[in-house]
Amino acid sequence: MTNYIDKSQQPLLGNDAVEPTTPQGERWRASMWKFLLFSALGLALFIIPFKWEGKVTILLGVLTDTLQASLGDYVVYAALAIVTLSLVGALAVKLVRPEIHADSMTAKLFDVDWFWLAARFFGALFAWMIYLQVGPEFIINRNTGGVIFEDLIPILIPLFFFAILSLPFLTDFGLMEFLGTLASKVFVKLFRLPGRSAVDAMSSWFGAASIGLLVTMQEYNKSYYSQREAAIIATTFSVTSIAFTYVVAKTIGVDNNFIFFYLTIALTGFIAAIIMPRIPPLSLKPDTYHSGKSMLDEGIPAQYSTYQWAVNRAVTRAHSMPSLGSVFKHSLKNLFDIYFGLIPVIFAIGTIGLGLAEYTPVFDWLSAPLVPLLELLQIPEATKAAPAMIMGFADMYLPALVGKSIESEMTRFIVGAASITQIVYMSEVGALILKSNINLNVLELFMIFILRTLISLVVITSVAHLLY
Repeated sequence: MTNYIDKSQQPLLGNDAVEPTTPQGERWRASMWKFLLFSALGLALFIIPFKWEGKVTILLGVLTDTLQASLGDYVVYAALAIVTLSLVGALAVKLVRPEIHADSMTAKLFDVDWFWLAARFFGALFAWMIYLQVGPEFIINRNTGGVIFEDLIPILIPLFFFAILSLPFLTDFGLMEFLGTLASKVFVKLFRLPGRSAVDAMSSWFGAASIGLLVTMQEYNKSYYSQREAAIIATTFSVTSIAFTYVVAKTIGVDNNFIFFYLTIALTGFIAAIIMPRIPPLSLKPDTYHSGKSMLDEGIPAQYSTYQWAVNRAVTRAHSMPSLGSVFKHSLKNLFDIYFGLIPVIFAIGTIGLGLAEYTPVFDWLSAPLVPLLELLQIPEATKAAPAMIMGFADMYLPALVGKSIESEMTRFIVGAASITQIVYMSEVGALILKSNINLNVLELFMIFILRTLISLVVITSVAHLLY
């Protein structure tokens, strides 16, 4: 590090002719410490796994669990308040049409189109029906709306609280620039993506799918990713965390083989990540940017090594950041936007999806063409496995809940692993993508889900036949 802070000379990476905003002298040292300390905090919160109370988790997971335990039953009232305020505010803006500035907080939170207004209406309606236990069993049953209200929402509310407020430490103080520069050549060649998307992948693998997706949404809104790149990252790298992967393995009864289970998922995800960006619908997405032009330049000047340029860009980024107060204020706005925009959608879409799975043969019909493929792959109990795999589109946990009754351990291994590698599920990831500015619709998400399922089946089944 001494090469970069020697008082006798300008910093090696601080050449104004190359990067006009690169800090010099004392400002270089201060910005370097800013990059190192805040990025270390971001890594500690989102990336670095450790064992806590008998399970592998991350600091963000510990904070989330602690807040969830502290809130207890009050998280239910928080959820009801969120969906109610979300609907009332949107209705007021839509019907009263007050004079509001397009860039104001009120417009950001409540000025929505009719589709999202309908989603907020049904989200609030379902939430109150489930809470009061009034209405059709399709909505209020413990295995439908109850899963959303009692299992998913109590985790997401505290998770989003810490994740959104602390996300800038991961994305805005130079870590994305540093790792992105180092990984740029690999990610461009293998996945047709910018190097900074490596951070998205890590924050998903060690944190949660929603965290990685929040990073992707933020980077797209800042025009660091094109629409094509954001769509690929959102549907390819938003893998669930190691911790939740273990929960799925335990639920479906293959936790005794967890190491091979997770390695199989990693191999499958890697292969799918190479294939998916090269085929429709992802390959057809345009390389257009949210602001109209790209804000990203990952080229490395000839006079710099890759590592030197990575440090230069990281320090320059840290130097350009405003005060922590301004960062916190902006993050707080994003937090309320996620709460009011996403929580009602999860209630609406998630409850309907789980209701269809529990009370209708829709998933049996949809999975019928899958049965011959499963039989061709010599998967035992193919007729039971097929619906479980298709149910993953509604919620990632559904295949594990349904698949645990399958007798064949090999089939349970395949169903459980596929549920993780499918990635797109409407109760959370799908809803978050639809809420974002990334231009993917439900039909495209379903096409991506099916393609990922087919790729996953071939890879996972090949490994399963070697293990069993």
